[in-house]
Parts: sequence; structure tokens; C-alpha cells
Amino acid sequence: MTSSPDPGAAARDGVPAPGGARHEVFAHLTTPNSGLYREVMGVFVRAKEQFRVHLRPEEVHAGLPEPVRPTAVDPVADALTRLHAWGNLREDPDTERVTAVEDFYRRRHIYQLTREGEAAERALAVYDEALGVTGALQAVALADIATQLRALLEAASRESPDEAVVHLTLHGLVARFAELADNASAFMGSLQRTIDLHDADVDAFLAYKDRLIAYLERFIGDLITRGGEISSLLIELNGAGTGYAPARELLLIAALREAADAAPGEPSGADAADAGRALEAALERWRHRWDGLCSWFLSTSDTPAQSQRLRSAARGSIPQLLRVVAVINERRTGRSDRSADFRTLARWFAEAPDDDSRHRLWRTAFALHPSRHLVVDPDTADRREREPVPPATSWEEDESITISPRLRRTGSYERRGRARKVIDRSGERRHLAEMARKQAGEVAAARARLATGGRVRLSDLGELDPAAFGLFLQLLGDALARWGHGTTRTTATSNDGTMEIRLSALPDGRTATVRTPGGTLSGPDHLVEIVDLTGEGPR
Repeated sequence: MTSSPDPGAAARDGVPAPGGARHEVFAHLTTPNSGLYREVMGVFVRAKEQFRVHLRPEEVHAGLPEPVRPTAVDPVADALTRLHAWGNLREDPDTERVTAVEDFYRRRHIYQLTREGEAAERALAVYDEALGVTGALQAVALADIATQLRALLEAASRESPDEAVVHLTLHGLVARFAELADNASAFMGSLQRTIDLHDADVDAFLAYKDRLIAYLERFIGDLITRGGEISSLLIELNGAGTGYAPARELLLIAALREAADAAPGEPSGADAADAGRALEAALERWRHRWDGLCSWFLSTSDTPAQSQRLRSAARGSIPQLLRVVAVINERRTGRSDRSADFRTLARWFAEAPDDDSRHRLWRTAFALHPSRHLVVDPDTADRREREPVPPATSWEEDESITISPRLRRTGSYERRGRARKVIDRSGERRHLAEMARKQAGEVAAARARLATGGRVRLSDLGELDPAAFGLFLQLLGDALARWGHGTTRTTATSNDGTMEIRLSALPDGRTATVRTPGGTLSGPDHLVEIVDLTGEGPR
């Protein structure tokens, strides 16, 4: 008898596991009970910080936070067993509490973190910490960058710059700039999330809003002033218009120091060719960093500087915050938003008694009444003088005035140039009317064909023509969209409100087949009742 090797066991014994088995220590993150596994691993991490190595299941159970602690120890013991199988924990027999031979056969173990499990927890801690960073718009970093650029410019003005000072200043400049860029990116991302999630805590958002706007305004002002100073220093270091670029020499000095410090076995090696390649690689790295710094503060003909984009984004976030505050205030004062207005209008349309009322509501809601106040011809003016119209007369009760469509579009009756020929569209209108009548007849026939007049099996529907089959698929799709787990009966109405389908499950497991000229549709048989709500089909 042979047995397959356990990759997880090999990893726990210190042997690198083949393929992806070494990543099994992250399997507890995607399981249904991942919250408990994370808390159990947290207990072991805290225990190691207190120099406690082994833990028993009841000790792990006692160390869990109260909200997630199970009432019994058994779920914790099962979680420990699973974590041991994934390689997060090491399992050893608990022999300290053995008093009889039969105790050896009982399930008693102590657990401790494996090297892989500890590494996974460290990685997850770094991940959680990175996600929790909200960032900041650091005006102090701008001042530090300007100070370090002035120090570089001063060092370049000397005949023999101090190589150590130049190297350290460039390192500090790059580190400060990288911190500024990372924090700015994290801050703008967290700011947008704050704007998007303002509904979570309205009071906290309103209290936070004033401080945030003041903070953004202060940073934008510092970015304008410090950004201009930094841009001037970068232009001077790049030697724009002078032919002499101090930055080149400074970057070469830093690259030479790094190439000289290369360890044996690195590209520098021992011969001159390897040393030259090491110098070239170091110089390329410094040039790349310097170009990134310049692109942040200096614009080109086709690409704006990143600082300008950051300033625009920070400036644009202030109106967004104010708009959010306005929406919150409107909600608090009881004002409805546009979506609520449209829902109210839809309810009014549904409650209107006839089509004429709906047309009047449509014209009133969207201001589609004729603009009679734009023009009055002489005949109308004479008639108004003989028969004055009271100012309180409703537009709906007064006589309508026919005006030219050109007046609505351009504000003038006349059209310059020759008058266009009137195109006769009567043929097209007759064709469209005929198509509409034909389509309405086909839809009515399809509704009449589908109306069952009672509950029948899907298998008893018989053969359907294309129009009836298309309408049947729409109804069936609407019904199945409402069908969830454990559902045995559902009802759905077509989008136009003319048909209703009532679908019920059958326990016999039969298969229904609906035939059409284009093929057959098969599926589980159901009881179906299709009702024509227009009253045109059979009841």
C-alpha cells in the first residue's frame, strides 16, 4: 500500500512545499468561517508577543474577543485542526495532563505558530496597515523639498562638492518626495471615499467637513507658493537655457558612490567592464528618480505637472463637499430629491383617470404648453381691445394661439434665403400607421393565444407561433427572475402591464416541451396561468 505525500506536512517540517502548497497558509481567508480563523490566529500572535509558545484549545477559547467567542470549546478545537492542516499551526500531543493509559487515546493537543503561519500573519498585518492609511497633504514636505533643492544648488556652486553631503541630500530628497506622493495619493483616495460614504454617519461628516475644507484650502495655498519656488529651483538645477546642468553632476556623484559600495557578486564585480555597468545602472536609477521629481512640479507642452493635477483635484473636492452638505440639509428640511419627484409623478400618471388627463399632466410637468405670450398678431390685438381678457384667466381656459415652429427655435418668423420646398410625408405616415396597426394586431393575437383561462401545465401549451413565443419568453423570464431558493409559486406582470403570469412548481419532476417553428424549448414542468389584463382575450 502506498500513500501520497502531504505537501502541507513537508512545508511544516521546514522543507519548501512544491507548487502552490506553500500558500495554503492563506486558505483560511476565503473560507465561510474566516472571521473565526483570523481571530484564532490573532490569539497566537498576541501570545507570542507575551513569550507564550504553546496554547491549549481552552486557552485559545478564553483569549478570543467576546463578540466572536463561541459558547463551547468544540468550534475552536475544530478551527485549530483546520489551521494545522493548512500549515498555520503546529500540533503536538498534550502529555502534561495524562494520568492514565487511556488518556493517550483522547484528543488532547497543544498548538503553536509555524514559521509559515507567522509569516502569513505578518504579511496580513502589513496589508491591513496599508489599507488603514488615510494619507495627508503634507505642506511641510513641500518646504523640506525646497530646502533640500537649495542645498543641492549650493553644493553644485562649489568647485569640489562634498560627495557625502550630495549623496545624503539626494537620498533625503527622494525619500521626502516619495512620502509626499504616496500620502497625497492615499489622502485623495480616502477623501473621495469620505464623500461617497457620507450617508454612513451624517453628524460626523458635517463636523468633519469644516476642518477638511480649511485643511484643503491651506494646502492649496502652500502648493501654489511652494510649488512655484520648487519649480524655479528645478529649472535652475536642470540648467534650462544655460547649457550647464548642475543636476547631471550631482546625480553622477551619487551614482559613483553607490557603484563603489556594490557588494561582491553584484554587477560591479572586479573588472572595469562590470564596474562601468554598475555605474551606468546606478546613474539610470538616479535619472529616473530625478525625472519623476521634475514631472511632479514642471509641466511640458503636452503633459501638465502632477502638482497641478493634485491642486485641481483638491480644489474640485471642495465643491463636492459643499454639494454633499447641501443634499444633507435638503434631506433634513424635508425637501425631496429628483428621484422622489419622478416617483411621485409616476404615481400621478398611474392614478390619472384617462389619457387626456395624462396628456395634460405631461404638458404641465415638462412645460410643454404653447408659448402664447411670445407673439400677438394685429387681429388678435384688435380682438383683445374689443373683448379684454382678465389677467387671472388660466392658459388652459383661454384660446390658443398658433405660432410658427421657427419662432420657438430661433426667435424670429423670417428665414433668410429662399423658402424650402414642403416635403410630402403622407406616404411615410400611412406606412408607419399600417405597421403600427399590424404590430398591434399581432400582439393582440399573441395575447389571445397565450391566455390560458385557468391553470394548465407548461407541456399543455402546444405549439406557439413566433410572436406568441416571444411574449411567452418575456413573461417566463420575468417570473423566473422572482424565483428564489425554496420558492414554489410566483406571479409577474409584463412591462406594459397587459399580461400576468402565475407560475407554480410541480413535485412530479416531469419535463415540459414547448414547440415553435424555430425549434423546441424544454425544461421542468410547472403549473402556469396566463391572464390577459386588457380584457381582449378569453377569461
